[in-house]
Amino acid sequence: MIEKNKIYCFKCSSEIKIEAGTKIMRRDECDKCGASLRCCRMCVHYDISSYNECREPVAERILEKDKANFCDYFVFENNLANKEDEKNRHLDAAKSLFKN
Repeated sequence: MIEKNKIYCFKCSSEIKIEAGTKIMRRDECDKCGASLRCCRMCVHYDISSYNECREPVAERILEKDKANFCDYFVFENNLANKEDEKNRHLDAAKSLFKN
């Protein structure tokens, strides 16, 4: 079960043990699978429905969303918990449209 107060890897869904306020560096990786932690997929601004898949309008375009980058707007976030909530909101909205 994915909890909001924990951080999970976007690739393998393993819990990442990082203290609050820790700065994520470009070379930081998931201990289980080696996926980059400082990438678009782990950022609060990552949104597949936004232009360039980023909610930050002035950020430079980054093509490889799962690779480490130098984006100045990077903010570490637990994307899995948020994406799970977003998915559930969309499902609930769709279900309400097709109620009898």
